[in-house]
Amino acid sequence: MPYIYTYIKSLAERLPPKETSEWTLDYPPFFAYFEWLLSQFARVGDPALLDVSTLGYDSWQTVYFQRATVIVSELMLVYALNLFVKTSTSAIRQLAYASALSILLSPGLLIIDHIHFQYNGFLYGVLILSLVLARKQSTLLPSGLLFAALLCLKHIYLYLAPAYFVYLLRVYCLGRRSIFDIRLGNALKLGTGLLVIFGIALGPFLYYGQSEQLLSRLFPFSRGLCHAYWAPNVWAMYSFADRLLIYVAPRVGVTVDRTAINSVTRGLVGDTSFAVLPNVSPKTTFILTIFFQIICLVKLFFEPTWDTFVGAVTLCGYASFLFGWHVHEKAILLVVIPFSLLALKDRRYLGAFRPLAVAGHVSIFPLLFTAAEFPIKIVYTVFWLILFLLTFDRLAPA
Repeated sequence: MPYIYTYIKSLAERLPPKETSEWTLDYPPFFAYFEWLLSQFARVGDPALLDVSTLGYDSWQTVYFQRATVIVSELMLVYALNLFVKTSTSAIRQLAYASALSILLSPGLLIIDHIHFQYNGFLYGVLILSLVLARKQSTLLPSGLLFAALLCLKHIYLYLAPAYFVYLLRVYCLGRRSIFDIRLGNALKLGTGLLVIFGIALGPFLYYGQSEQLLSRLFPFSRGLCHAYWAPNVWAMYSFADRLLIYVAPRVGVTVDRTAINSVTRGLVGDTSFAVLPNVSPKTTFILTIFFQIICLVKLFFEPTWDTFVGAVTLCGYASFLFGWHVHEKAILLVVIPFSLLALKDRRYLGAFRPLAVAGHVSIFPLLFTAAEFPIKIVYTVFWLILFLLTFDRLAPA
């Protein structure tokens, strides 16, 4: 995984927007700008890191530089969590501190960022900062604009966008007493801000005629329904059922598509076909996802409190994880991390959080598959689960 980010840095440094590479780099433009910024420092540490023609380059200078950038970038997460604790009332500050610490020390972030190697801690820091800013009416606009910038950093956060849309519409753009009381000034400020952010992100690609290339990389539907490592969602169970039916179908006279037998078990990214069950289209996954998101969005519209908003963000992420197209196993953090902010609200929330925390963190274990990594992921995750679930159980109010 470090090789990919090394290559992104070299592309961000050396290639103009109108040129493309052989890599299917599926990150939005702001992440390229972020990597361009890092590449300015990489020149000093190891200039060879920025050589586009060098694939798989892994000098010790590069490895240390890459690891250091992850650690430094996660200061954003530290800042956001600190603000979350500070803006909590004195009555729940201890609970907020425990929740913040559980996120900062999350085994999911350890596995994905510091071993598998990515910048999710930084991105989740931006998300949490946006959520915290949404607590106050005076900072709702920065909250919405920050989330828009986050979408331009990593588009997986589109899963959460419906909750932001409904909350900002209801609390920032419409009056509290009547939904027919439109705050036109607020709507114009939010709309203008969004246009500016997306214009900065997408403008160069539109100018160079690269919009189709950008969309095909950000939304690669040809990659198939399931990821190479199945995320534990509805489609994983659907795929498993199809595997079982391969052995049952011939005995009951049902036709088996022999060309699809290895489709979802070959461990490769590609189109997914089912041998017995009907194939699933992107449109089907979209409809199912939206349907289950609407349930929590209706409540959010009529009860637009901050707790309801964070709950809706969590459930929108959960619906997308369960029913989305080509879901990566690490997307479970889109559910676990926002939910952590509410886990200590009362014991009902904690009761739902416990199995989610256990199953969610175990589900990303396939990202680390070498013998040397096995004891690290097991020992650290078990330690985190024991420490924080016991602490949460002691702190959670009745």
